[in-house]
Amino acid sequence: MKVAAPSDEVLVALLRAGDATALEPLMDRFGGRMFRVAHGITRSTADAEEVVQDVFVSLMHKATRFEGRAALGTWIYRITVNAALNKRRGKRAKLEVLIEDHLPTFKEDGHREGDRAFLLADWSDLPDETLLSREGRETIRAAIDRLPVPYRTVLLLRDVEELSNEEVATALGETVASVKSRLHRARMALREMLSVTYMAAAR
Repeated sequence: MKVAAPSDEVLVALLRAGDATALEPLMDRFGGRMFRVAHGITRSTADAEEVVQDVFVSLMHKATRFEGRAALGTWIYRITVNAALNKRRGKRAKLEVLIEDHLPTFKEDGHREGDRAFLLADWSDLPDETLLSREGRETIRAAIDRLPVPYRTVLLLRDVEELSNEEVATALGETVASVKSRLHRARMALREMLSVTYMAAAR
């Protein structure tokens, strides 16, 4: 008979008591998500692995700070994001672009700038097999990697990890309005980069 996994409440209680037996079920439950977020921010497998290890070590020490206002997972996301940002801080971001470089621009009359063929292009209409192919996934991942960290982080938490706007705001320590605004700009920039890529490939 399979033993039921301990609840989040039980795991928090174990952490607060300094019981390291909580770490294994926490790793099973959250380890994969933590790695994805850490890797998305640091863009380094080695750094992401170090972040995950550091977070699990710090959970024991920070458990008393968890007040239960947010879900355990959201709290862990916040610690992971902060650890990943700290790990990345000071490293040169050679591939990143300014978000403004990939946002659409508009003429004074309100019409969008750009070649008409490009304006009519819509990568979201591409067949699923194209977007979900290995090459398609790598193209999307490369485009996300080029976003500035604040925008990439919001996009990862909201669209990849599927957190709600409220959970993302809690994880980042920001307002929901700020999250929505940054997410909108991140999605627009990602759409621009993918449109350019697929239009170039089609020519």
